[in-house]
Amino acid sequence: MTLAGKKIVLGMTGGVACYKAADLTRAFIKAGASVQVIMTHAATQFITPVTMQALSGKPVYTDQWDARIANNMPHIDLTRDADAMLIAPCSADFIFKLAHGACDDLLSTLCVARPAALPLMVAPAMNVEMWLNAATVRNVKQLQADGIRILGPDSGDQACGETGMGRMLEPEVLLEEVMAAFQAKALAGKRVLITAGPTFEPIDPVRGITNLSSGKMGYAIARAARHAGAQVTLVSGPTALDTPYGVHRINVQTAQQMHDMVISHIAEQDVFIAVAAVADWKVRKQNDQKIKKQGTEDRLSLELEQNPDILASVAALPNRPYCVGFAAESENLVAYGESKRIKKNIPLLVGNIGPQTFGQDHNELVLFDESGHTQLPAADKHYLAQQLVAEIARRI
Repeated sequence: MTLAGKKIVLGMTGGVACYKAADLTRAFIKAGASVQVIMTHAATQFITPVTMQALSGKPVYTDQWDARIANNMPHIDLTRDADAMLIAPCSADFIFKLAHGACDDLLSTLCVARPAALPLMVAPAMNVEMWLNAATVRNVKQLQADGIRILGPDSGDQACGETGMGRMLEPEVLLEEVMAAFQAKALAGKRVLITAGPTFEPIDPVRGITNLSSGKMGYAIARAARHAGAQVTLVSGPTALDTPYGVHRINVQTAQQMHDMVISHIAEQDVFIAVAAVADWKVRKQNDQKIKKQGTEDRLSLELEQNPDILASVAALPNRPYCVGFAAESENLVAYGESKRIKKNIPLLVGNIGPQTFGQDHNELVLFDESGHTQLPAADKHYLAQQLVAEIARRI
């Protein structure tokens, strides 16, 4: 997921959070976007236009009478080829201006004069009491009614020494939100439950049976589904991955725990995507203490029993959601994939060669449905996740 070729107008108003706008600008550039910075006079008290010009690689505009624009109309020209506009940080005063259509400086006039189809997002940043003030609450509701998207704020420590709502979202979160804004909302209003990562089946308090799954594919799908407008719940085995922003994550360890958590949430779901590499077997009797090497005579026998089949359990429900399974094979993917789809009784199965993809950032997928199979060529897992989510949305 990138912003390659996108043109972002980044407006900055007065607030300590201006320092985050510097990191955000770098993140936009790294993601492939070009950034045009517009600053209010108050913003220049916290960070200089020189800094923002160095980071964006473009002249920074602060004055609505700036003669560097050929027709001397920066309030018109600066948004005409833009793809999105973001105000970050957005102060309480500027929220008031947007709510009332004020045009008393370049940035406020730019917002009012922007093309109707240009998305406008704001990232509020202010003291907790200012955020909770009745006037601010009223103005934010007006912005939402006008179709302006509010990103945040977050809760936490503030520069003034107080704690509460009003912190501007972190740059990496704002980057996610802007990326999501460019995605088609093909799953808007849908609820999606996804399993991801490995499971871990204890042998004793320090050992267990697991596999090499990193969880990257499942997490990428959760992110893509959320970008597509879905309400996403992620049931995850042990991984070192950060939770995708906006996704509700539930941590589990064993296959039985994952099964129970899925079944307890499945009734309210529209789509179930079983990506997790679930252990097929578990130790019948887990040792309470660490098994010592002494006395095992160089061999250790473990009695195993099958874990519940999570996908099969969901697929057998009378009012099941749309079910998507994953199959990680080591050979004969086409033959095994189709037979597994039929055996699981699901409309869509996604196959890949497990040893080639575990822990990697790239993958290659084959989609199996009643019409046959379709190849998704090797690509970044996030790109493949977008493709898969689009395929699911088309089918439902």
